[in-house]
Amino acid sequence: MSFSTTSQISSPPNRQTEAAPLDRIFHALGDATRRTLLERLCEGPRSVSSLAETFPISLAAVVQHLQILEQCGIVETQKLGRIRTCRLRPAALTAAQQWIELRKSTWERRLDRLEAFLAEDEG
Repeated sequence: MSFSTTSQISSPPNRQTEAAPLDRIFHALGDATRRTLLERLCEGPRSVSSLAETFPISLAAVVQHLQILEQCGIVETQKLGRIRTCRLRPAALTAAQQWIELRKSTWERRLDRLEAFLAEDEG
């Protein structure tokens, strides 16, 4: 009888690896400045400088916030000449939306069961 040195059993999925994109999205959405940038991009593509005009922070700070949004895929940028234009990528938020909806439906079912239980208890 011989034993193979390589395992035939696959290891369980790495939850950190699976959660990493979702974690980056929630991290990006966790900052008020980045949420405001996203709100402005909902109106349409904007240049970095036009986005930065309305913030009381430096252009470099706005660029750092945009880089975080770009790294998680919510925003894409394109440079034409000296102008960098940012666009919202709403499809990138699908994973976060699905995660939230799953938890929402779970809690709605639990609260519905609690409501039914309390109604029976009163009756």
